[in-house]
Amino acid sequence: MITRPVRIANFFAALILTAFANTSTLADETVIIGGSRAVLIKPASPRASVILMPGGSGAISPGEHGEINGLKGNQLVRTRGAYAARGLAVLVVDAGTDLSSAVQYMAAIKRPVTVVATSRGTQRAAEGIARGARPDALVLTSGFLSAESGSGSNVMSIIGSPSALPRTLVIHHRNDGCKFTAPAGVDPFVKWSVGRARVAWLSGGRNDGDPCEARGYHGFSGLDGQVVGLAVGFR
Repeated sequence: MITRPVRIANFFAALILTAFANTSTLADETVIIGGSRAVLIKPASPRASVILMPGGSGAISPGEHGEINGLKGNQLVRTRGAYAARGLAVLVVDAGTDLSSAVQYMAAIKRPVTVVATSRGTQRAAEGIARGARPDALVLTSGFLSAESGSGSNVMSIIGSPSALPRTLVIHHRNDGCKFTAPAGVDPFVKWSVGRARVAWLSGGRNDGDPCEARGYHGFSGLDGQVVGLAVGFR
């Protein structure tokens, strides 16, 4: 006789196996958007879409068959599969990809479309929005947010007016040591947004190497699951 606890355990084990089976069928593919290569992961029935904008140079250097040859350790690049596993269509863009074209491409797959940008990618996201890109939502992680962040070129200065800002979630590490993304820059940005932005603070994880790189607090090392969960759950 199978007891109720065992039946429940078997049920959840089956769910886990099904999730892994579904995830394993996903494959990265290279797509062309506005003349620029990007990498797409598309579940059979996505419930929403995300556009991931890595930091640094932004050059992921996509190959012919969905392979990413640059910025492999970047927080958004390394977690792209986690977004897809949660039922989202995922587009990882190269630095030269036009954001308006990318939003339109993903909207044709499934709305809402959320742009998730990290570090210098937040500058590129702001530039795209300033040029007319209209995602349904925006998530800024370890962002160049305001002058107090440490850079004169920041989301506030690039966008210019909070009226152009989509509903926005800021994800920031309390101990981010990068001189361009100081935690002190978060509150001025949130105040400037006039209610369009809210913040989720993270702490803990690991901090190794360059404070502006992916292995430190700036790159949420050891906290990938929390970052993905917050971004996916943003409504």
